[in-house]
This record gives sequence, C-alpha cells and structure tokens, in this order.
Amino acid sequence: MSADPDAGAPPVPAEPRKSRAGRDLPRAIGVGVGLGAIIVASLFVYRPSFAVIVGLAVVYGCYELTQALATSGARVALTPVAAGGVAMLVAAWLRGPDGLVVALLVAVCAVFVWRLGDGAENYLRDVRASGFVLLYLPALAAFAVLSVHADDGAARILAFIATVVCSDTGGYATGVLFGRHPLAPIVSKGKTWEGFAGSVLFCSAAGVLFLVFTFHQAWWQGLLFGLAICVTATLGDLGESMIKRDLGVKDMGKLLPGHGGIMDRLDSLLPCAAVAYLLLSAFAPV
Repeated sequence: MSADPDAGAPPVPAEPRKSRAGRDLPRAIGVGVGLGAIIVASLFVYRPSFAVIVGLAVVYGCYELTQALATSGARVALTPVAAGGVAMLVAAWLRGPDGLVVALLVAVCAVFVWRLGDGAENYLRDVRASGFVLLYLPALAAFAVLSVHADDGAARILAFIATVVCSDTGGYATGVLFGRHPLAPIVSKGKTWEGFAGSVLFCSAAGVLFLVFTFHQAWWQGLLFGLAICVTATLGDLGESMIKRDLGVKDMGKLLPGHGGIMDRLDSLLPCAAVAYLLLSAFAPV
C-alpha cells in the first residue's frame, strides 16, 4: 500500500465563517459593537471628542477614497482635501452651517491651486475627483458635527445612528430569511425587496420611538424620519456599491475586520447625517 501523500502535511487553516452576505459575521458584529461603544462613550463622557472621532474618520476615509480612485487614474490632491476636510468640521463646530459653506469653498479653491503644480495634463479630471471627495466625505460628515453641537446633540446623534443601524440590521435579517427578489441586481446582488421591506419596518419603528419618547414630537414625524433615513441609507449603500463596481474593487480598505474599510461603514451614514440634521432641525428645533 502506498503512503498517503498528505500524511504529515501541516493542517490547512480553517477559513473564517462567512455570512450569506460574504462577510465574517462574528468579527463584523464584534467590530460594530466596539465602534458603537466608542461613539456612545464619546457622546456622554466628553461630547467634543465625538467631533474628533469624526475628524479621524474623515482623514482616513479621504485616504481610502484617494487610493480607490487612483485605480481609475485619477489623482486626488490628498493634502488639501484632508486639511480642508478637517477645516470644514472645525468650521461647522465653531460657526455652524455658514462656517461649513465658507470652509468648503476655501477647500475647493485650495485644490485648484494645489493641482496647478502638476501641470495641465488631466487637470480637470483630478480636480473633479478631489472635489468629489470633499463633497462626499467631509461635507456630509460635517452634518453630524452640526447635530452633536446642539444642546441635545447626544440624543440627535443616537437617533440618527441607531436608525441607520436599524436599516442595516433589519434589511440584513429579513433579506437572509425571506429575500427572493433582487432590489438592484446590476449594482448589488445581495439586496432584495424583502430586505428593503425589513429596513422600512425597523426604521419606521425606530423613528417613531425616538421622535415620540426622546424629542416629544408627533408619531407621524417619527414615521417620516424613519422612512427618510431608510431610503437614504439604502441609496447611500447602493451608491457606494456602484462606485466600487465602477472602480473594480471589492472593499474600500481593510482597516475594519469583517467590514472592509472606513468608507464601507460610512456609505449609508454619510448621506443620512445630512437628512437627519435637516429633519430633526425642522421637527425638533433647539
């Protein structure tokens, strides 16, 4: 009898368990819980530290987007974009919406001037890419800073983030259990209409609970808040999926185990930060 050729070979390491969404679910949950704990602690221990966390996420997110866009040949002016992004957050904290707008305009001008040093070739392409990063990341993230600066800023951030989480978890759970009909197969094969229905249900419930019991507003305002967050979060997720598909990348980075990069976690949060700020300002003004 011939010897087993595999005898004595080192064992092959087991692959991490993945969910139907293609992620290592236990690690993803652990990372998500850890990030949530950091955010909650920042809100209730020292609220300005939340703005610092947003700033760190913006700077690293700008780096991830710069690396991803480089695969298409576009060269983002990372230095003025990152510096301008931080300036936009500081201006939002100190001067409110008007300060944010002024800082954004200054950052865009800085990009125009900075890029001049590399010559005329592909100037418009690179400036457009840099402007896209400024608008997509720091400009939207600044709305979270505007929200947290209010007297009840901790409650506003919790309502916004918790409702987005309800959209993600509700959509994932119902999609895994009942998903049959693709929502947008050209963009994302994992999203289904059944999952979207779960997001609508969970977000609506969260919106009503927060607006009624935390902000003491009418139930229908909470319903509108939940529905708006659900639609915005879904579009934000699909939008980033479209960007990654266009660039030919699976994840924006590898910083967060089970999630990908920072941008893979901010995709739905960024547009929802603006929507939450506008709706809560209208429904529960300070």
